[in-house]
Amino acid sequence: MRLDKWLKMARIYKSREEAARACDMGRIKLNGQQAKSSKEVKVGDELVIKMQKHYRTVKIKELPTRGLSVKDAKLVYDESTPELSPETVEIIKLMRQAERALPEPAKGRPTKRERRLLDRFRRR
Repeated sequence: MRLDKWLKMARIYKSREEAARACDMGRIKLNGQQAKSSKEVKVGDELVIKMQKHYRTVKIKELPTRGLSVKDAKLVYDESTPELSPETVEIIKLMRQAERALPEPAKGRPTKRERRLLDRFRRR
C-alpha cells in the first residue's frame, strides 16, 4: 500500500493530498529514511512524522483495505511518541503566545504615519 494512502486511512492526515504534500516536503521518514508518497509500506515499518513543531513515532501494525472510523484507525498503528510533562506543555504554550505577541515584520517602505512614529521614537 502507498504511504500517502496509509497515512490517510490511519487518519494521521485528513486527506491523501495533504499526506502526499507532507511526504514531498520531507516531513515523513520511513525506517529512518526520507520517504516519497509513492513508497510502499508494510507491517512493521516505522514512521517518524513531523507535525508542526513536534515529532510522532508510529509503527505500522496493519494495512487497512478501506477507510476506518477514528476508533478503529488508532488500532492500525502503535504510537511510541514520548508523553510530554505538564511543565513542558506549559512552556510550549507560553512560547507560542510570545511568538503571536511579536509585531508583524514591516513590508516595504514605511507609511507617513509609521515614519513619524519612528522619528518621534528616535528623538527621545
